Amino acid sequence: MEQQQCHQTLLSPDSSCPPAPSSSSSSSAHADSTAPCGTCRKCGGPTTFAPPPPSRSSEVSPPPNYRPIRAPAVNLPPNEQSRQAIILSPVPHSEKVLPVSPPFLFQAPSKKIQSPDDIRSFNDSDSGKNFLGFIVALSESMRGHKISDPCHQSDTVNIIISMLCTLIDWVDEIPPTEQAARYGNISYRTWHSRLVENSDDFMLQFLPDDKKSATVELVPYFTDSFGNSSRIDYGTGHETNFAAWLYCMARLGVIKEEDYHAVVARVFVKYLELMRKLQLVYCLEPAGSHGVWGLDDYHFLPFIFGSSQLIDHKYMKPKSIHNPDILENFSAEYLYLSCIAFVKKVKKGLFAEHSPLLDDISGVPAWKKVNSGLLKMYKAEVLEKVPIMQHFLFGSLIKWE
Repeated sequence: MEQQQCHQTLLSPDSSCPPAPSSSSSSSAHADSTAPCGTCRKCGGPTTFAPPPPSRSSEVSPPPNYRPIRAPAVNLPPNEQSRQAIILSPVPHSEKVLPVSPPFLFQAPSKKIQSPDDIRSFNDSDSGKNFLGFIVALSESMRGHKISDPCHQSDTVNIIISMLCTLIDWVDEIPPTEQAARYGNISYRTWHSRLVENSDDFMLQFLPDDKKSATVELVPYFTDSFGNSSRIDYGTGHETNFAAWLYCMARLGVIKEEDYHAVVARVFVKYLELMRKLQLVYCLEPAGSHGVWGLDDYHFLPFIFGSSQLIDHKYMKPKSIHNPDILENFSAEYLYLSCIAFVKKVKKGLFAEHSPLLDDISGVPAWKKVNSGLLKMYKAEVLEKVPIMQHFLFGSLIKWE
């Protein structure tokens, strides 16, 4: 009886025993020399299942001859070594955007990054530093400002806002398809196809006559700013493309430094409204999400801009995100609080469990420290990651050097 019991419960990982047979059938099974036979881990008796093939651990598999579309989701806590590297790295500083000068040689941008060496080359280049400096400058333009504060709105800014409003209206015109899949509603592809079809016309609305040929370079950044139509996903790489599109327009002189406040408070806020609608209506899959150990499933930049808004605020501290009254009353005015409120809306359970990184950040004493830490983290976790930046595009406006 004891031998039969062990056959039913304790098996080796690579062999298993069948349910204990009657004595007659058992003897015939053991007598059948043609049946494959393994060994029970507990009692040493034979089983009716074949043993595993011999281990080949000494052999080294050749590297794959393909590059994955994106990194798989990682649900592991952040590596302590990488955390220390972020902490010890210098805080990025703002830079004036380098204007493009004639003769203009606009070209269709292409992918260049394939390895960590390529990543280092880009981030050490003038183009890489100037692009990150532009993001820092956008962040600084929001310091101490609420979203509703008055700001200079140029014709270009108003045209971009109108474009984003049109894209929002299209979501209402293209309802989601009823389907069983949790993520990736196929109606998103219809929405994205309409976006691609109209992108050239969108660019021509604000480009001056001598720079209309820049459409060939701007459109790829723009169309890749709202997610991928094949995978029906969205992540920080697509958000970075939107920042790159804005940077390209700054290089063209279409967006000027006095527009930066409105670019964040009007354009980026409208972009965030659109992306949240796309995420909820079409159930976009998080692209390469780090699970609970990521800052957010989809976004990074609004946390940077939002923390800048709150620097030196008299009453609201990083720990204020745990106050539901503050979130309810001020999330419409502060991007960081808006992001926290959205996370709490779409995720269930304890905040410390589904968003431990955001919960940790709430323990930082000052918003200035939060902002500088997020800028360093954006550089390390987005701009220095091959799975994200291998899709980044380079042309004459963002040069590969």
